Amino acid sequence: MQQALSASIFHQIGEVADALGMECYVVGGYVRDLFLERPSKDIDCVVVGSGIKVAEALGRRLGRGAHVSVFRNFGTAQLKYHGMEVEFVGARRESYSHDSRKPVVEDGTLDDDLDRRDFTINALAVCLNSDRFGELIDRFDGLYDLEDGLIATPLDPDVTFSDDPLRMMRCIRFATQLNFRIEDETQEALSRNAERIKIISQERIIDELNKIMMSPTPSIGFIELSRCGLLPLILPEIAALEGVEVRNGRAHKDNFYHTLEVLDNVARGPLPTSLGGDAALWLRWAALLHDVGKPRSKRWENGVGWTFHNHNYIGQKMVAPLFRRMKLPLDERLQYVEKLVGLHMRPIVIADEEVTDSAVRRLLFEAGEDIDDLMLLCEADITSRNQQRKQRFLDNFRLVRQKLIDLQARDNYRTWTNPVSGEEIMQTFGLPPCREVGILKQAIKDAIWDSQIPNDHEAAFQFMLEKAAEMGLNPKE
Repeated sequence: MQQALSASIFHQIGEVADALGMECYVVGGYVRDLFLERPSKDIDCVVVGSGIKVAEALGRRLGRGAHVSVFRNFGTAQLKYHGMEVEFVGARRESYSHDSRKPVVEDGTLDDDLDRRDFTINALAVCLNSDRFGELIDRFDGLYDLEDGLIATPLDPDVTFSDDPLRMMRCIRFATQLNFRIEDETQEALSRNAERIKIISQERIIDELNKIMMSPTPSIGFIELSRCGLLPLILPEIAALEGVEVRNGRAHKDNFYHTLEVLDNVARGPLPTSLGGDAALWLRWAALLHDVGKPRSKRWENGVGWTFHNHNYIGQKMVAPLFRRMKLPLDERLQYVEKLVGLHMRPIVIADEEVTDSAVRRLLFEAGEDIDDLMLLCEADITSRNQQRKQRFLDNFRLVRQKLIDLQARDNYRTWTNPVSGEEIMQTFGLPPCREVGILKQAIKDAIWDSQIPNDHEAAFQFMLEKAAEMGLNPKE
């Protein structure tokens, strides 16, 4: 452990704490990640005394390049130095009331501070004082749990989760990120305390949920959320996907587990190209919600079986209310998810039939800049157990992709605008804004999409004149 803490910053923290006569420990996630050999820049230090005093003294010692921010109301300080962040806090103990996750905080010992930690793997501490530098304090056998791949609470899990119900989300998030198993008593306490999640703000819930979404295998987290009863309380629309109904000996697939398979496929696939840095998160949200309309659209049709007609359009309309409730962004990221949910069946239908220029052109028009991400989602959605059918879809998808490339290179449809504007239509026929203008614009667009006319102004204008004559409209003199 001394070798792992060989960076000079740790020795300097210890020397400053020694000079002030205080014990100082690096704790929590940084120590856990050292053992897991995971990169971590954020360092948390607990001082038995004043963490602020240690941070300020360390800042003076480091001099130029060190920046200390003090938060006296919380008794904490943050030091930033050469790309590294160190948080200092005094050791404390906490007590909670039943209707709030905000504790009453008092000064405490190191043992008090470790007692309040959420999980044994986060209750590890390493001393930084010179005479005990590198000594590991592991009161709850967290090191064994790390080796066994186990998530467990240091104290009674019912108390841990009832005091701060957000820890239930963190429990599942760590199990998902690390691919660890939740210890049996801890798992049972999750189920007993699930209802307590209702006192947690949506912002905090969605922060943990997004971290689950961005895990290497996010399905682990959603299975655990379902297993303990949190999913119906957080995302009832997704919980409603679970289960299989049988009629006349015919069953539909379990859309919950299908959705999770699609989500994992997206997580393993190439990075999306839209929306910039956090695009991967929103493509995963589109994967999670792509079949969210199926419970509302499910019907039994005699002679046909189970159907889910228009589930993509129903699902598209469900996205915005869900985003509003979950305090997710209501900007272009919402629009992106709505678009992908609404269009996710289109490439599959094209790939299941003859791959025509007209069908692919329409898809290009509607998907616009998000066409590549839509294709990633739709390929992830091919989860058939029939390998021949699956391979046929994948082969046809290659044809769709090639046609997309060819059409884009030839016609530049991603930035397409109607060759005849609404203003030109109104000027040509002396019309105010009205229904007829929209009909003519749509007719021109459809004619270009269906390859009836070339994608240029002259052809579109002549088509407009012919269509207008059918409608009884004449150009003004």
